[in-house]
Amino acid sequence: MTDALTYFTAKLEHETDPSDVFEAQRAGEEFVLVDVRSSDAWAQGHAVGAIHLPRPEIASRATAEIDRDVEVIVYCWSPGCNGGTRAAIEFAKLGYRVREMIGGFEYWAREGYPVANANGPLPRTYDPLVALVRS
Repeated sequence: MTDALTYFTAKLEHETDPSDVFEAQRAGEEFVLVDVRSSDAWAQGHAVGAIHLPRPEIASRATAEIDRDVEVIVYCWSPGCNGGTRAAIEFAKLGYRVREMIGGFEYWAREGYPVANANGPLPRTYDPLVALVRS
């Protein structure tokens, strides 16, 4: 039992999910949501409220652009992508408190949270297989 408690407690110290991130945004909690995908991916669509910092540029840009005293939450494409994990490692190397948003941009969008692209906000849609759709 202790092993499970230790494991799951540590897991939540390093991960979050789209629902919790969206609620934290709405509550005005202080953190920086970072989209670590390519510029083309960002332009195609990203979480509203996120900033764009491609993973290969974290080491050279993060300390000049993001306060080290503020928690960083990173995301990449989807559960099938390890770019968020790699980005979290880069932020951790620089001394940031960092968590990965599991599910990535895919689940942010599928759950119907605000999305924008290079042209502005996109219509919110919900995937009924992953989001509770209320009438």
